[in-house]
Amino acid sequence: MSNNQNTEVLVEKRDDGITFLHLNRPTRLNAMTSDLVEQLHQSLETIGKDATCRVVILTGSGKGFCAGLDLNGYGTPPGGANLGKVQHAFLTQKHISSLISHMRSIPQPIIAAVNGAAAGGGLALVLGSDVRIAARSAKFNVAFIRVGYSACDIGTSWLLPRIVGVARAQELMLTGRVFDCDEAHRIGLITHVYDDSLLIEGAVAKANEILGNSPFAVSLTKEAMWTALEIPSMQAAIAPLLQVQVDAVSIKATTTEKMGFAGREEGLMAQATVLLQQS
Repeated sequence: MSNNQNTEVLVEKRDDGITFLHLNRPTRLNAMTSDLVEQLHQSLETIGKDATCRVVILTGSGKGFCAGLDLNGYGTPPGGANLGKVQHAFLTQKHISSLISHMRSIPQPIIAAVNGAAAGGGLALVLGSDVRIAARSAKFNVAFIRVGYSACDIGTSWLLPRIVGVARAQELMLTGRVFDCDEAHRIGLITHVYDDSLLIEGAVAKANEILGNSPFAVSLTKEAMWTALEIPSMQAAIAPLLQVQVDAVSIKATTTEKMGFAGREEGLMAQATVLLQQS
């Protein structure tokens, strides 16, 4: 077992193929700053190239998972020191929002083990994970609408409807209300609820279930699942360009045996067939 003692993200690499990422600002309920987000980016970059890591467990230190952006100040993202106000704000948004695509891009599945509050950007990290479980203390909400901002932060408007359905997502995003682990389980946001003392044990057990499958099969399944979620968006974009109904656009994709991920020296070939029908 090895540990990378970053200040705001603790990396615990175990010998069994599991790596823990602990968000580590417990006195602020692990609220996001530029340092935390950058360290999370760096950790994901390293993990994505590590063939000995098979599963990632993302959780929070202390009593909370992540309370979203730190309203006391985010700080300056890399490259933002000499930018004007508008450019700085744009770079900050890009720095934060790219976390979800970074989580998606690594071959290892990410298990979100939610302890305590997961609000705003913290909820987005849960949504961007591949498997979502929670402790009984977990509370969720789409937070920014409550302080006068859009509720669509960090990909929430894209991810939440696809996970819990459009009607539920609209209600949760427009009200910003807090909901507990039982409701999260009932609507399909999380798959399992554990007593707080058993959350990490439950996360490791779920990781071990995944470890029982081949690394290639797991990485390919992760990639295919995320791609499948995007097909309706692709259909919706193509249809008006061709002046056809959405259901006239059919998108299918196949891949060969080698799945390409940075640092693994593997190749990828994909074929996509788009069938367009117009009556």
